[in-house]
This record gives sequence, structure tokens and C-alpha cells, in this order.
Amino acid sequence: MEKNQILLFEEKQVRNVWDSEAEKFWFSVVDVIGILTDQPTQRGATFYWSKLKERLSAEGAELLTNCQQLKMEASDGKMRLTDVADTEQILRIIQSIPSKKVEPLKRWLAQVGRERIDEMMDPEQSINRAIENYRRLGYSEAWIKERIKGIDVRKALTDEWDKSGIKQGKEYAILTSIITKQWSGKTVQEYKEFKNLKKENLRDNMTLDEIALNTLAEVATATISKKKKPKGLQQSIDVAKRGGNVAKVAREQLEKEIGQSVISSENAHTLGQNEIDLIEYDDEE
Repeated sequence: MEKNQILLFEEKQVRNVWDSEAEKFWFSVVDVIGILTDQPTQRGATFYWSKLKERLSAEGAELLTNCQQLKMEASDGKMRLTDVADTEQILRIIQSIPSKKVEPLKRWLAQVGRERIDEMMDPEQSINRAIENYRRLGYSEAWIKERIKGIDVRKALTDEWDKSGIKQGKEYAILTSIITKQWSGKTVQEYKEFKNLKKENLRDNMTLDEIALNTLAEVATATISKKKKPKGLQQSIDVAKRGGNVAKVAREQLEKEIGQSVISSENAHTLGQNEIDLIEYDDEE
């Protein structure tokens, strides 16, 4: 299993996990139901799913015995067990829900699966698709450039963590939060609350300056990790603090120059995605 990720259907988020062994997606059932039934909250979608399960069970549907549960990030930011279903099971569920979005969702599920297989054959497609998605959502070219750079840096960092014996999931989250706290003064959860986010991706709601500093923190952490070769979580925590501190020094210097905090409460909705690049950088510099 790979780590949880977010896919978009009509600008709405669908939590999912790619099962690399079985080569298929597991989708959050309540996210799909929330889209089909236009539920404004995750709680409403959960209630709808509960009632639908009762009806399917009464009909003797085998679907329910095959559904699994995986930990995914809930609206409160915590990892909680939630019902998941593969593409075939999701198709069975959506056929039980009267909605004009059923056919578009079916086409989207087929496209997602096909794109994932393509990306496994050619990883560059994944980056290109991310760029197009960010453009479609209205992010500026400068912002996208920095965000894609951050994705590449993040991969290099997690490769170092894997070498150090760090476990995906909880230990990844611990180290990420330490790095973020060190450079910004806020843990990931505190940062998300400051920006009024729930299950949205924090990095997708950072300003250009914030992303650049976060990327610097992770570059520094990966570089120090290569040099020091930490073993286990405790040694990696020390490296994470040192890497985050590099970006902290840069942040404090920048704030001294501009006379204001770089840490912004603005997010992708309130900031205005086309205005997210507060400072334009000249590519020739």
C-alpha cells in the first residue's frame, strides 16, 4: 500500500490509497457518497452510507462482506479508520444511489485507474498531470514551479527516511510536523488550523514564500540525513530539527527585511489562487 492521497472529482476531494501489489485503488466510500448526494459534511455522508449499508444488507448484497477499512485523514486532521472500496465495489455502490453524477463518476473512475497504470510505466506523466491540475485550479506558474520542486524534494527526503528505517504513516507524520514546527513555529496541525483548513493539503494552501521555505527545510533535512546517516526515529528527529532550523534562519532574515511575518493565514480560497505568488522571482536571477 502507498500512503493516502487526494484525487479531485469536480473540484471535490476523494481520499484514496493505491494498492501497488494488487494494482488497484481503494477509495473512501463516504467521500464518493458525499459527492453523489451533495452532502455538505462528512458526517452527512457517513449517515447516508450507514443507511445504505442497512438496505444493501437487507437485500443480501455480498458487497458489504468485501469492503475493507483503512486509516485515512478525517476532517479533524486525525487518521481514522474508514470504509474503503475498490473500483468494482464503488461502481456497485453508486448504482444504488439516484444521482445525475453517476455516469460522470463512472467515467472518472475508469480514467483514474488508466492514468495510474500509465504513470507507473512513465513517472513523468504524474508530474505533468499534477501541473495541469494546478493550472486548472488557477494557481500561478511561479507557484506551480515551486510546488513541483517541493514534490521532488519530498520524494528525496522520504527516500532518506526509508534508508534510516522510518516507517511510513505515523513516523513520517511525526518528522514532517517537527520540520514544519522548527521553521514556521507551528506543527502541521497548528498550521492547518491557522489557515482554517480541515482535510485540505497544507502545501496546496501555502503562499509562494511559505512553500519555498518548506522546500528549503526538507532539502536541508535530506542533505543532513545523507551526511549523518541517522538510524531510527530518535536520530532522525534530531536531523529533522537541524534541517528545519536552516529554513527558520532564512525565514527570520526575510521577515527582518520585509518587516512582517511570512507565515500567512491565507489559503487557496481566501488568497485567490492567481494571486498566490506574492513575490515574483526572475528566472534569470
